[in-house]
Amino acid sequence: MKGYLSFFLLIAALTAYMWRDTFDPESVRGARVLITGASSGIGEQMAYHYSKFGAQIVITARREESLKKVVQKCLKLGAKAALYVTGDMSDPADPEKVFKYTMEKLGGLDFLVLNHIGNTNVELWNGDWDHVRTLMQVNFVSYLQMTAAALPVLETSGGSIIVVSSMVAKLPSPYVAPYTSTKFALNGFYGSLQTELALKKSNVSVSILILGLIDTESAMNKIRGFTTMTAYPASEAALSIIKAGATRQKEAYYPWFHYFTCLINNIFPFMKDIILSGLSLD
Repeated sequence: MKGYLSFFLLIAALTAYMWRDTFDPESVRGARVLITGASSGIGEQMAYHYSKFGAQIVITARREESLKKVVQKCLKLGAKAALYVTGDMSDPADPEKVFKYTMEKLGGLDFLVLNHIGNTNVELWNGDWDHVRTLMQVNFVSYLQMTAAALPVLETSGGSIIVVSSMVAKLPSPYVAPYTSTKFALNGFYGSLQTELALKKSNVSVSILILGLIDTESAMNKIRGFTTMTAYPASEAALSIIKAGATRQKEAYYPWFHYFTCLINNIFPFMKDIILSGLSLD
């Protein structure tokens, strides 16, 4: 028992050192940033934080009126530039359209923040494999399309790709199988891309953010009646994402303690089965 305790204390100390806050707001002042899924929720909050730091931002999502309101607030908060372009990531042509607009307006890119997700229900999988395929286009393939377009530009600027993922990509959960599959795909692809970029001695960094339950309106509406888990503030999650990307962390967790949730699961994988055995679908 003492051995396990010593091990966890050592891991905690190393984690605290690696994740100490070294973020300098000046590192994003004037930076050229493209944020997807930014008409509400975490993406909207990231736009506000980047604006306070004096960045130049382009935001995208499907809802034009919401984007207009976010841009107006960004300018009031101090953004050096704030623009929007509508984009539907279920349309394979739109990722390239959004990226081209960003290049035309900003002339380059320092941070590509991939945050958008498609709509899916919280329910037991009903066998609808076509929905999974559609969701993959939005939650995964469109990320790759934008990454492919951005990599040459980011190589020139020494920029960063920030990928917003989820705890379900580490701990598969019931009721969200299609969504979970897309997040597993993100973690797998961008984890491999990190290694490939390192082998090529690339200037581009990739940060994967593992988020727990966040109190966005969309998430709260979907999970009502399914869980009593604590939801954490979208504004804090957004700032955590920005800091991780700016300091070029390969992987970061919000809330931070979910790192240990995953670590314990890896050591004691049978614990999930014990917990689930006590649940009922009634």
